[in-house]
Amino acid sequence: MTREELNHLITFAIAKNIHIISDEVFAGTVFDSPGFISIMEAAMDRRLENENPDLWNRIHIVYSLSKDLGLPGFRVGMIYSNNETVVSAATRMSSFGLVSSQTQYLLSNMLANKKFTSKYMKENQKRLKRKREMLVSGLRTSGMECLKSNAGLFCWVDMRHLLSSNTFEAETKLWKTILCEVGLNMTAGESCHCSEPGWFRVCFASMSQATLQIAMRRLRDFAERSSCSGRIGNKISSQQQNMSSLKRKLLSNWVHKLSSSECDEQHH
Repeated sequence: MTREELNHLITFAIAKNIHIISDEVFAGTVFDSPGFISIMEAAMDRRLENENPDLWNRIHIVYSLSKDLGLPGFRVGMIYSNNETVVSAATRMSSFGLVSSQTQYLLSNMLANKKFTSKYMKENQKRLKRKREMLVSGLRTSGMECLKSNAGLFCWVDMRHLLSSNTFEAETKLWKTILCEVGLNMTAGESCHCSEPGWFRVCFASMSQATLQIAMRRLRDFAERSSCSGRIGNKISSQQQNMSSLKRKLLSNWVHKLSSSECDEQHH
C-alpha cells in the first residue's frame, strides 16, 4: 500500500475510534513499486506518538518468518504493539506455543547477521519478480490474465472463460479437472472468499523455473484442448476415460493392499 493509502486508514481509524491491525507477513516479498511501507512508518510520519497517543496505542502489527525467510515449519511469528495490555495478553498466550530453544538459537544467530539477511532479502525479491513474470507471460499465451501485483508468492488468475457456467459449482468442477487431468493444484477462488467464480490463486514461489515451465506448458495444452472441445465438462475423450479408469483401478488396488496389510498386522 502507498503512504497516501496508509494515511487514509489512519485518518479513518481516528475518526471512528478503532484499532488498526496490520498484517505485514509479506513485507519482505515486495519486488516492485510501490515499495513496502509499514503502518508504523506512516504513524511516525504523522507524529501520532505525541499528537494522538490514543491511536498510537491502537496500532498493532502481526508478522511471521514463514513467507519472507521461507521458514513456515519453524512456526515463529510476532505481535508488535505499543499497547501494554495487548502485549501482556499476547505474552501470556504465547506460553501455549513456545518456540524451542534450538530454534531461537538458530534464528537469533541468523538474524544477527545483517549482511546475510540483507543479501537474502534482495535476492529473494529478485527471484520472485522473475518467476512472477514467467508465470504471467506463460498464462497470457494460454489466454489467461492475472491481476497486477507487486508482492507476494501468488498470482490471482482469471479463468472465468473456462467455466461451464457462472457458478461456484462449475469452478469446483474446473479445479478438479485441472487437478486430476492436468496434474496441477491451484486454489479455487471460493476458498479465498472470492465473490465471483472463476478466479484462482496460483503459487509460483514454491517451484523451480523448470517446473514452472512444465506447469505453464500443461496449462497451455489444457486451454487449447478446452477451446477445441468447447466448455469444460461437455465431452471427455476415450483416452481420458481410460486414464480415469486406470487411476481408479490403481487407487482401488492401493487401498486393497493397505487393507490387507492392516488385516495381517491385526492377525499377528
